[in-house]
Amino acid sequence: MELLMGQLLIVVRRMWKYRWIGLVVAWVTGVVGSVVVFALPDRYEASARIYVDTQSILKPLMSGLAVQPNVEQQVTMLSRTLISRPNVEKLVRMADLDLKNQSKAQQEATIETVTSNLSIQSSGRDNLYILGYRDSDPETAKRVVQALVSIFVESSLGQTRQGTSTATTFINEQIKAYEAKLEEAEARLKEFRLKNLSNAANDGKDSAARLAELGTQLERARLEYREAVNARDAAKAQLEAERTRGGAQTTTQSLMQESNANVSTPELDARLAEYRRNLDALLQRYTDQHPDIIATRKLIKDLEEQRKKELAELRKAAMNVPTASVGQAGGSIAMQEMVRILATTEVQVASLRARVDEYSGRYSQALAAMKTAPQVEAEAAQLNRDYAIHKRNYEDLVQRREQASISGELDVASGVADFRVIDPPRANPKPVAPNRLLLLAGAMAAALGVGLFTTFAASQLRPVFHDANDLRARVELPILGVVTRLVTDADRARQRVELIRFSAGAGGLLVMFAVALTVLAVQLSRQVV
Repeated sequence: MELLMGQLLIVVRRMWKYRWIGLVVAWVTGVVGSVVVFALPDRYEASARIYVDTQSILKPLMSGLAVQPNVEQQVTMLSRTLISRPNVEKLVRMADLDLKNQSKAQQEATIETVTSNLSIQSSGRDNLYILGYRDSDPETAKRVVQALVSIFVESSLGQTRQGTSTATTFINEQIKAYEAKLEEAEARLKEFRLKNLSNAANDGKDSAARLAELGTQLERARLEYREAVNARDAAKAQLEAERTRGGAQTTTQSLMQESNANVSTPELDARLAEYRRNLDALLQRYTDQHPDIIATRKLIKDLEEQRKKELAELRKAAMNVPTASVGQAGGSIAMQEMVRILATTEVQVASLRARVDEYSGRYSQALAAMKTAPQVEAEAAQLNRDYAIHKRNYEDLVQRREQASISGELDVASGVADFRVIDPPRANPKPVAPNRLLLLAGAMAAALGVGLFTTFAASQLRPVFHDANDLRARVELPILGVVTRLVTDADRARQRVELIRFSAGAGGLLVMFAVALTVLAVQLSRQVV
C-alpha cells in the first residue's frame, strides 16, 4: 500500500509541473463545449395517440363461416414494420419535406433524418399507439405526424385486402388444377370400366363372391333339372300304361301348343326387372354418358337377347315332344290330363337344361376370370382411391374459397380493426431537446477530464524525477550523490503566487460552468411556469 501511494505521489508531482498546460486545455475545451451546447438548435416534438379496437360484433356472429384472423397480431406487426423505406418516402412526399431537395444525396439525407426521428410506441395490452416525430420546426413535425397517422390506417386496410385477394387467387389456381386432375381421373376410370365391363362387380360383390354364387345357382339348377327329368320319365311311364286304353293325338297336340304358348323364363325376367330398376336409379343421379349407366344398358341388352334365344329353344323343344307314345285313340279325360302333364314336363326339362347350360358357361367364365380378378380389383381400387382423394381436396378448396370470399366481405364491411384517434397530431410549443443542463454538465466533466489527461500525457512524454529512488529505479544505475536545491523566501513567495493564480484559473472554470447551469435552470423553470 505504501509503495502504491508513493508511486501515485510521484505521478502527481510530475503532473503538477505541467499544470498550466492542462488548465489552458481545460479552459479551451470548456469554452468550446459551452458554445456548442448553447448553439444547438431547439427541437420540437409532435405526437398523436391512436387506439386500435380489435373487437367486432360481426366476427362472433360469423364464427365458423368465415376465417377469423389474429387481428391483434396483425396490428402489432403493422406497427413494427410501418417505418420502412417505401412508407418513409411516401411520408416525405405527403409532408412536403422534399421541396428543398436539389440532388439525390439531399433526398437520401432527408429520408435518413426522418427515419431516425420517427417513433412508434405501444402500451401493450391496451392497443394504444403513440406516433411521434421531432424536428426543429413544430409545424413540420405536426405535418409529419399527420401523414404518419394516415399511412398507419391505410396500410392496415391495404394489407388486409391484398391478403384476401392473394389467398383467393391461390385457391382458384388450386381449384383449376384439381379440376383437371378430376377430369383425368374420371376419364381413366371410364376407360377402365369399359375395358373390364365383363368383369364388373354387381351389387358390390367381388369375383370370389360371384363365383361362389354362380356355383350355388349351378348346383340348384342341376338339382331342379334332375327332378324335372325324373318327373318327365314318370309321366311317360304312366302315359305308356294308358296307351292301351287309347289316346287322342289331336288333344295332345292342342295341349302341347297351349303349353308352348305359356313358355317363360322366370329367372331372366327377374334379372331384367332388377337391372331396369337399377338403371332408373342411376339415371336419376348421373347422365347417359356415365360408365355405370353404359354398362347396365349393355347387360340389359345381352339379357334380352339371351331370353329370346331361350324362349325359341323352349318352344322348339315343346313342339318336338314325341306324340307316338300317346297312342292313336283314347279321348278320355285321364288320357288328356296325362298328355298335358307330359307336355308340361317336357317344356320344364328343356327350360332347366338351358338354365344348366347357361350357368355352366357363366361358371366357366367366372372361374377363368379369377386369374385376372385380383389385378383388376387392385387397379380399380387404386383408381377409386385417387379419384376420392382428388374429389375430397377439390371440395375442401371450394369450401375454403367461399370462406375466403365471406372473410373478405366481412373485412370490408366491418374492417380489420377500428382506428380511433384519441389525441390528434399536436406539436409541443416547448422544445423537448436538447437537454442543455445535462449537456453542459457533460461539457464541464469533459473539460476537466481533457485537462487532467493533457497534464498526465505531458508528464509521461517529458518526465521529471523528484526523488533519487525513482531515478535509480528508472535508469538502473547507482546514484553516487544528490545535489539539493535551496529554496529561498523569494522562491516560496513566487510559488504561493503561482498557486493562487492556478487556483483562480481552475476556480474560474468551475464558476463559469456553475453560472451557466444556474442560468439554464432559471430559464427552464420559467418555461415550465
